[in-house]
Amino acid sequence: MSDVIVITGIADGMGREVAKMLVKEGHCVAGFDKDKELLNSLSKELESIDGDKVYLEDFDITDRNRIAKFRDKVLEKFKKVDTVLSNVGIGFFGPFEEIDLEKALKCFEINVIGAAAIFKAFIPYMRSLKRGKLIAMSSLVGRIPFPFESIYTATKFALTGLIESIRYEVEPFSIKVALIEPAQVSTKFAAKIHVLPPSNSPYFDRVKRFINRDNELIKTAPDPVYAAKKIYNVVMAKNPRLYNQIDFQSTFFLWLNNFLPVKLRDIILINYMDIKPR
Repeated sequence: MSDVIVITGIADGMGREVAKMLVKEGHCVAGFDKDKELLNSLSKELESIDGDKVYLEDFDITDRNRIAKFRDKVLEKFKKVDTVLSNVGIGFFGPFEEIDLEKALKCFEINVIGAAAIFKAFIPYMRSLKRGKLIAMSSLVGRIPFPFESIYTATKFALTGLIESIRYEVEPFSIKVALIEPAQVSTKFAAKIHVLPPSNSPYFDRVKRFINRDNELIKTAPDPVYAAKKIYNVVMAKNPRLYNQIDFQSTFFLWLNNFLPVKLRDIILINYMDIKPR
């Protein structure tokens, strides 16, 4: 029997690849994204596989009223929802001293409240049937703080805390929750946010070295298809683990974070990202 999976941020990257895998395997996918052009191209791809198993809308995750209407339409079309995958998110980069707090607020609105909104919309339905899965796309930086990504790190820490807390509330109703924590995936995500500060910034040199190092890591990072296969396995698991990594690098760094003294962990991170003061 096919499952029905809701995916936010479905039009590009890992969300897009997961959607294609699910439909190819005979499952139904409902999702939304604000990028109309990419959403239209995805719609054509999915409809060429099986249009009856697809429902897509274009709107922004911050539109709460649309989320409620979207939920109702999905349940009307497919009669059920088995899993909600919160994949929507934006990056945020820069020295904390120099960031725009209004833009930072938007990052929290999308990355944290956006996930909360989609989960909140479907929990009553899942609770009534005593089944379902809520999966959030977090990040390695949801448990390991990264320099020059303070706001993004904070949103992912918040998302991790949200899921960990929700778990205690919904598991008595047989609703499973899970986090997916990639380190790097070779998408355009990082390139969109990597912006050097002004040359007279006291952080300029270290930020430049951080970006160069990050770009090197992206070259050897898993691609969205590889990542999507890992995510697909979590989505389809009957009892997914709470924490799920995409690659060995993520698992290794989380192990270091959990077991090494903070000072030693910091030394490794600073040297690994080439941001030691010179």
